[in-house]
Amino acid sequence: MIVTTNTIRVRYGETDPMKYVYYGNYAEYFEVARVELFRSLGMSYDEIEKRGIFLPVSEYKIKYLKPALYDQLLEIRTYIRKIPGIRIEFDYEIYNEDNIKITEASTTLFFLDSETNKIVKCPDYLMELIEKKWNPDL
Repeated sequence: MIVTTNTIRVRYGETDPMKYVYYGNYAEYFEVARVELFRSLGMSYDEIEKRGIFLPVSEYKIKYLKPALYDQLLEIRTYIRKIPGIRIEFDYEIYNEDNIKITEASTTLFFLDSETNKIVKCPDYLMELIEKKWNPDL
């Protein structure tokens, strides 16, 4: 399993009149967390795209347990629990400043060759980075 942790402070513009984070903004929080997970592997998302791979989201599931509020510092834990094939799955947990889990979510993305617009397996260069992080003793 691979896990990374990132923090985001809730900005005023991300909230509704109750100062709860507007539900649509969670997808952006998870995108930030995914990008940082790739960076932690040793490759930026931009580099993956420059090498001809896009990663569109094919599935998104979320469960709101408690609201995130304006100006809270949120901790987003991002997990890869399975070695990818043609898809890569991410799980997320968001914790508030009191270390209370407030959100659970998952996204499934697939590897798309940017030239042929066809679904492909996880590229070898990325699989090597994932396996290295998955099994640091190798």
